[in-house]
Amino acid sequence: MTVARTICLGFLAVIAVGTILLMMPFSTSDGTWNNLIVALFTSTSAVCVTGLSVVDPGTYFSFWGQLFIALLAQIGGLGYMTTTTFLILLIGRKFDMRQKIAIQQALDRPGMSGSSQVIRSIIATTLIFEITGVFLLLPAFVPEYGWSKGLWLAIFHSINAWNNAGFSLFKDNLIGYQSSFLVVFTITMLIIFGGIGYQVILEMYLWLRDRIHKKTQHQVFTLDFKVATSTTIILLVIGIIAFFCIEIRNPETFGSLNFRDQILVAWFQSVTPRTAGFNTIDISKMTTAGLFITIALMFIGASPGGTGGGMKTTTLRVLTSCTKTILRGKEEVLLYDRKIAITLILKAVGVLVGSVATVIFATILISLTDPTLDFIQILFEVVSAFATVGLSTGITASISTAAKLILIITMYVGRVGVLLLMSAVLGDPRPTRIHYPEENLLVG
Repeated sequence: MTVARTICLGFLAVIAVGTILLMMPFSTSDGTWNNLIVALFTSTSAVCVTGLSVVDPGTYFSFWGQLFIALLAQIGGLGYMTTTTFLILLIGRKFDMRQKIAIQQALDRPGMSGSSQVIRSIIATTLIFEITGVFLLLPAFVPEYGWSKGLWLAIFHSINAWNNAGFSLFKDNLIGYQSSFLVVFTITMLIIFGGIGYQVILEMYLWLRDRIHKKTQHQVFTLDFKVATSTTIILLVIGIIAFFCIEIRNPETFGSLNFRDQILVAWFQSVTPRTAGFNTIDISKMTTAGLFITIALMFIGASPGGTGGGMKTTTLRVLTSCTKTILRGKEEVLLYDRKIAITLILKAVGVLVGSVATVIFATILISLTDPTLDFIQILFEVVSAFATVGLSTGITASISTAAKLILIITMYVGRVGVLLLMSAVLGDPRPTRIHYPEENLLVG
């Protein structure tokens, strides 16, 4: 079995186990057997760290059901291979060559050395951020709900924020906390750091360590770090300005709020499409322009190596750099004075084409199964599912069973990745030594 198939089948196995657990009577609040579609949809959404839900998790599921959702989101955020490898480390087994290759491909690492150290650092980073998030959220939840429920709310939302899952135990998601600087700051920081990638966080740590210890030789940032951080900052700034300018006159989202809360909501709305799924405003009340900006941000998504989905920030930068190169009449694609290999350019194009094709195909199918829905609602739901975001205009629970199954497949494809899934189906690509003559073609 190829590595790609191992990873894809691993996610399917976790989804299947999660479905069985969520179907059990002890997982529902009324103590009855759960509906298969509800359990399958919720399990897929959790493992694929999406956050779309056909029921209200806070009232529909019992504590055990909510715990399973949190654990599935944790496994999905870490990734199947990372979780499996961590379990192997716990029982003291050593990696064989196939497992090292699987880890390399799952984490998109250039080499196979130091795999166990990488896994340990990923787990440690995850625990540090999630525990910090819990302590920061406690002052917001405990005074209102008491220690037991307040602690659980803090744990659940911290896990979902770090893993960019977006499940909330509140009926209105986080709308009730749109004015809380503490909640908004904590959730958004967890979302950003969870989605920016473990390698970027490690480089930040090494740079800070060198500065604190006043070392003469400082950490040299890699191209991955520069592209991921700069693109993230640019998208966040553009998102804040765009949402503030567009929704400021909408009394049902921004218009009725004071200036401080408008800034908080604009900041949160700029962060959450990348790809968290929490919301502090009613998404269904947004303007069409606001929805399209959200769709664009969702489609771009987070950075490679993080817990988010989407096309990825690095893919966007490679493609925009290609466009810049063509407009300037040059032949080499450069990023921060570094030449981008043709293989990476082809991979970026493949990701873009595969992502667009998946979104178009799923949108067409749901348009056929649920013809009464508005196009913008369908497109929003499909992009949210594919980019593993979880934001919704409120149609998830009311769509047909066929549409729910389409969204389940879309979430799965978005989580494992289009190229990895194609590699699992078609087999690992094999380089060829056959070269064909070039010929010009009219383009554009």
